[in-house]
Amino acid sequence: MLKINKQDALAYHEQLPHGKIEVVPTKPVSTQLDLALAYSPGVAEPCKEIAANPDDVYKYTAKGNLVAVISNGTAVLGLGNIGPAASKPVMEGKGVLFKKFAGIDCFDIEIDATDPDEFIRIVKALEPTFGGINLEDIKAPECFRIETELREKMNIPLMHDDQHGTAIITSAALLNALEIVGKKIEEIQLVVSGAGAAAVSCLRLYLALGLRKENVVVFDKDGLITPQRTDLADMQMQFATERPISTLAEAMEGADVFLGLSAANVLPAGLLLRMAADPIVFALANPDPEVAYDVAMSTRPDLIMATGRSDHPNQVNNVLGFPYIFRGALDVRATEINEAMKLAAVHALAELSKEPVPDMVNNAYGDNTLAFGRSYLIPKPLDPRLITTISPAVALAAIESGVARKPITDWQAYEDELRARLGVNQKLMNRITSAARANPRRVVFAEADNYKILKAAQLVRDEGIAHPILLGAHAKIQAIAQENNLDLDGCEIIDILQDDDKRNEYAELLYQKRQRRGTTLYEGRRLLRERNYYAAMMVETGAADACITGLTKDYGKSLIPALQVIGPAEGVRRVSSMYIIQHKKGPYFFADTTVNIDPTAEEMVEIIGLSARAVRFFDAEPRIAVISYSNFGSNSGELPEKTRRATELAKQRYPDLLIDGEMQANVALNPQLMQENYGFSPLAEQGANTLIFPNVESGNIAYKVLQEIGGAEVIGPVLMGMRKPVHILQLGASVREIVNMTAIAVVDAQRDGKAL
Repeated sequence: MLKINKQDALAYHEQLPHGKIEVVPTKPVSTQLDLALAYSPGVAEPCKEIAANPDDVYKYTAKGNLVAVISNGTAVLGLGNIGPAASKPVMEGKGVLFKKFAGIDCFDIEIDATDPDEFIRIVKALEPTFGGINLEDIKAPECFRIETELREKMNIPLMHDDQHGTAIITSAALLNALEIVGKKIEEIQLVVSGAGAAAVSCLRLYLALGLRKENVVVFDKDGLITPQRTDLADMQMQFATERPISTLAEAMEGADVFLGLSAANVLPAGLLLRMAADPIVFALANPDPEVAYDVAMSTRPDLIMATGRSDHPNQVNNVLGFPYIFRGALDVRATEINEAMKLAAVHALAELSKEPVPDMVNNAYGDNTLAFGRSYLIPKPLDPRLITTISPAVALAAIESGVARKPITDWQAYEDELRARLGVNQKLMNRITSAARANPRRVVFAEADNYKILKAAQLVRDEGIAHPILLGAHAKIQAIAQENNLDLDGCEIIDILQDDDKRNEYAELLYQKRQRRGTTLYEGRRLLRERNYYAAMMVETGAADACITGLTKDYGKSLIPALQVIGPAEGVRRVSSMYIIQHKKGPYFFADTTVNIDPTAEEMVEIIGLSARAVRFFDAEPRIAVISYSNFGSNSGELPEKTRRATELAKQRYPDLLIDGEMQANVALNPQLMQENYGFSPLAEQGANTLIFPNVESGNIAYKVLQEIGGAEVIGPVLMGMRKPVHILQLGASVREIVNMTAIAVVDAQRDGKAL
């Protein structure tokens, strides 16, 4: 599990703008006409259309893609009844997940009402605003009544995710686990620890899948639920048992499945020995399960186990369900989320688990062994196929069960729409970071006497991304750490000026490498007093796996030591660099932006080849446009001639690449414009995602403009073509940018000699 520092969490939420969400206009509002159309007098026209035809609210407003995340704060995560205001960070976070994984916009609404009738009245009154309602963190038993009545009274999709999210995910996992061990759901004996909203919802969905109620026993904090109990709601009492047992130990005798939705360590490991052959245990208390994973697996080697933790196999994570369920429900304008839709999500999840796992998922989790089986019952949260598997299944179930008001007829077009709506960029860095965590490497930071570097080092250590090595004076580093309350335990610190033996050893190696390039032994000793040379030599000799530098120095000055010590990869004549531009339309890749000032056409071909390889490294297929101020010969000049020549040579050298040029940037990025004017281009169908610039001026200017006023997140520069991983930051990079580059460096190092 990730180590979360309290101050980091507070600072993350406190930095401007406060919180985690904002409202961004989706239409231009820059001219007087724009404002007149957006508000008065133009806004009257859609108002009149909606008044005449209420369904037009979906046509003229954002309602159809807007979900409310609503809570009264009575059962927040593991914090309990902390009230609506204190629940707001969680609700904002849920909105972030909706947007990130399914492209759904959210408003979080925290209601100061614990009386169910008042809560129901308030939520019902919000129906005109939203396309769907996600109820969250409402305590049992009130949550059962609230959801039931709101479903009856409202005509938009509504779901209490604490109940149904866990039920859907565990149902898929249960079906697959039972298939693996050869048992039928209608025959199994089930023991449940916990009788809250999630547990009751799980049981109800299991019954719909064939579980027999008489085969279930449920315990809560006060013991076994029996007909004699008078302290529970009807929803919970429906699972009362009259079996002649009273203890968990008795219940576990011969049980096939244990479901835990209660508290840490309530299941003694010894009781696992009482279960039937090939037992299934879902211990979902967080952060510590009802029985520790390692203890459970060592106690029963035939056990299949799932937890809520990301550091164990079979993580039950609600993000596998709710974003995609709402996406499918919204897209057909369903009047509710019914049992058929939930079951469709269950079966879609279960079946997706049996499909071959894409390389991008294997890479993200650093595990090439992922395949349907005891350790892979359900898909991973970063699987990009979730949205195109679950959402269509839910939408189809809504149509077939008669609750859809906007049926889908072209399912292939719908899948394409889902991909376009989400954008690959949403998960690009997630996959890279997850891959880094799966196999962290040693990363040397050459400029460790800097607060940003030290903060990034703490974060990559805490997140399990890398093992930081810090170059700098011990006293100065410790002083910065103490002044800024940084925890650098576990980070190796090397003061190169205090380590004469190692520095002299590296100087000798540098002299041997470059004695015929004008470097004397004396010069080598002088250069090894510079941390960039020392860091590069650590990577070259295997003392570190990757290097991060460049935060405080000019790019070229930071690059020279790496080139002299490590050099380009075999077959690479010229290294280059690339920026990743993260935009809502998807990731774009810009090259060369920092290294080659004015490359020749032949050198541009090298840049094109390296860029294509790097784009594939980031799990995208390169669609390459060679950029100029001319479109296919429309202007003459030295620069268009160079880019035309580079395009021709690249097509000859890389016949399998999708590449065209020369063309202007707006044409390359606008498929409609290209189709209207240059339909002959192989890029006309989708447009380009990789732009090759004719010189460093144009590439550098383009990415910086996008970064500052274009609303894009920029990652990089990624140095391409080096024999070993060295990555040079942009001057003044933020802490998060340093962390991102470190993750890229680690995954680069995992490739074991294959040039990025």
